[in-house]
Amino acid sequence: MAVFNLGSINADLFYQVPHLLAPGETLASTDHNRGLGGKGANMSVAIARAAAQVVHIGAVGADGRWAVERLLEYGVDTRHISELNVPTGHAVIMVDDHGENAILLFPGANRAITETHIAAALSQASEADTFLFQNETSAQTEGAKLASAKGMRVVYAAAPFDAQVVAAVLPMLDLLVMNAVEAQQLTDALGGTLADLPVRDVVVTLGGDGCRWLNTDDGTDRTFPAMPVTAVDTTGAGDTFTGFLIAGLDRGLPMEQAISLGQQAGAIMVTRHGTADVIPDLKDIELAKFA
Repeated sequence: MAVFNLGSINADLFYQVPHLLAPGETLASTDHNRGLGGKGANMSVAIARAAAQVVHIGAVGADGRWAVERLLEYGVDTRHISELNVPTGHAVIMVDDHGENAILLFPGANRAITETHIAAALSQASEADTFLFQNETSAQTEGAKLASAKGMRVVYAAAPFDAQVVAAVLPMLDLLVMNAVEAQQLTDALGGTLADLPVRDVVVTLGGDGCRWLNTDDGTDRTFPAMPVTAVDTTGAGDTFTGFLIAGLDRGLPMEQAISLGQQAGAIMVTRHGTADVIPDLKDIELAKFA
């Protein structure tokens, strides 16, 4: 089994600031660094560090070769990352002294991925595999249709959130992952409740309140409490949770155990500064003694 992840690849440019920038304000940062990021890259690294096989489907420009090399170093299959004549995506990330963040994205090559590119990658997939995608690339709906037609498990991490995009892919989904704000926006846009969605499993992250799982087939509706940690940087925590969740499911874990694995990884992640480069692995979770 493997996870085929149609996902963004970004250069993350971090700026530590006393507080998040207000409109019209000029503010000096106290620190700066560059790292590997993008919701897709973060999730691919998390899946690999959770001991599952992950094939990344994505694109960079010539300026992003370092990012592909970094993904390969972290155990990600990079054979389906194309180099295009488009700049690599990047994100400007402000992190304040309370660990909160604000992010400005430039999509770049992430929005130049084609259905042909995805089809070539998925030609190696089977119904035993998982197709994961987020809202930071082009050709998402086309990819979901291709994966669904092959009988793959189709998972959508619905961020950055767009209710119309979610509505377009709902019929192909087996699992939908959102945060609490996104879940409210979706039910407001579509009417009804989360239990009415035509998706078997819905997972809603609740920040400091933990996580909620709904199985619309059997009526399961469970809330899992959060792990008690002190956050210093929430950037990438949701991606880490999702990556470990998907890796757990791909490895055959029941949903409850996969959610617990994701929560433990996410809890460690918020105690670290950075994104893909600092995502924990299974040994970190074992040493943290959450279980």
